[in-house]
Amino acid sequence: MKENKHVISAVQPGSIAEELELEPGDILLTINDQIVEDVFDYRYLMNDEYIVLQVKKQDGEIWELEVEKDYEDDLGITFENEFMDQYRSCSNRCIFCFIDQMPPGMRETLYFKDDDSRLSFLQGNYVTLTNMSEHDIERVINYHLEPINISFQAMNPKLRCEMLHNRFAGDALKKVDRLYEAGITMNGQIVLCKGINDGAELEYSLEQLSHYAPLLQSVSVVPVGLTKFRDGLFPLEEFQREDAIRVLEQIHRWQEKMMALHGIHFIHASDEWYILAGEELPQEDSYDGYIQLENGVGMLRLLETEVLEELENREGDDRAITGTVATGKLAAPFIKKNMELIREKYPNVHIEVVTITNEFFGEKITVSGLITGADLIAQLKDRPLGDKLLLPCNMLRSGESVFLDDISIEDVKKALGTEIVVVETEGADLVKAVLESSDNRILRRRQMYEQSNSSNCGPS
Repeated sequence: MKENKHVISAVQPGSIAEELELEPGDILLTINDQIVEDVFDYRYLMNDEYIVLQVKKQDGEIWELEVEKDYEDDLGITFENEFMDQYRSCSNRCIFCFIDQMPPGMRETLYFKDDDSRLSFLQGNYVTLTNMSEHDIERVINYHLEPINISFQAMNPKLRCEMLHNRFAGDALKKVDRLYEAGITMNGQIVLCKGINDGAELEYSLEQLSHYAPLLQSVSVVPVGLTKFRDGLFPLEEFQREDAIRVLEQIHRWQEKMMALHGIHFIHASDEWYILAGEELPQEDSYDGYIQLENGVGMLRLLETEVLEELENREGDDRAITGTVATGKLAAPFIKKNMELIREKYPNVHIEVVTITNEFFGEKITVSGLITGADLIAQLKDRPLGDKLLLPCNMLRSGESVFLDDISIEDVKKALGTEIVVVETEGADLVKAVLESSDNRILRRRQMYEQSNSSNCGPS
């Protein structure tokens, strides 16, 4: 195990660290005589009421500090490397990898492929387990870190090796047994590729995964995303309506079986399958508490539920508002339905929903999170937008007002000459964004395709 250098970059005013006279530039050496490998070690060791710190001051002097505090209280320090270690890049060459389908000339971080199990706990990323050593597995078990989110793709070891282009990908599935035996809760994901891991292979995967329930709480099945930048890549096909119908029949049959066995639906189809099949979205109780929301499972159903809940608490009035919502093809009909719900209580509120075609990545990409600033400007510049333009927050880079193509919110605002309101994921925020002032709104985006900072993300 390598020893990392944990240099303090900031000390919070009024914190324990300030009382200890810690300063930027000081180096944390050990906690309770244990070398801190990364942020997991730090957080785990800090969850004691009595700790002993060893710190190297800037003048080279070594301080040993005894600290009595409340359980889980933090010292109030930030490190220069907030992850307290380097990111682990992916060792696979998956046939469905989205990053391989990116155009050239974008910012460097967009091409970084991570497969770091620590990000599974810190940010909810899904990992293939191929990067996890015996030491990593032992730490997850010893610290009882859970849930861990796993990209299974296929439970046929040979097929998994082929899909991930990694000869160790099949053996990596044995690590699931270790986690299961240790009582670690898990969530799973299958990226479905037509003619590869669907049909009989999907049936086999669902059967094998069902044996891990209920510690394996859920498995989402999502269709592969295909951009127009696939020259030289594995020839993957787009799913059609009849394919989606078959996938849903398969998943619904397994849901009935798992409900009878464990009282959970367990296998979940992402919203895209229902839209492609032309079927109604399931009711709210089908989502087991929206445990797979970040994979697009139930996102549109939850949005409508939250919009209705917010509207129930409002009287309605005759305020006059005009505006536009720009979104992807996938969500557009559902956003339009929610605008109609708002208008039932506010008849003078007129919000047009505009579907943005993804020219940048290709028309097969229909999610709003991959719409670029350039496509927004090109497709909205000649339209009357009303009082304001509403954009979903997942179009923006995490923590910034920048789209995937590095065009900023301010650039789009200037080009279109209208106020822009960034809408959070909750239905209540959509209602407020339509009806209320947009002053002091906070922007955020869940990281999906890009390496990002992973410190200070809350309890692991």
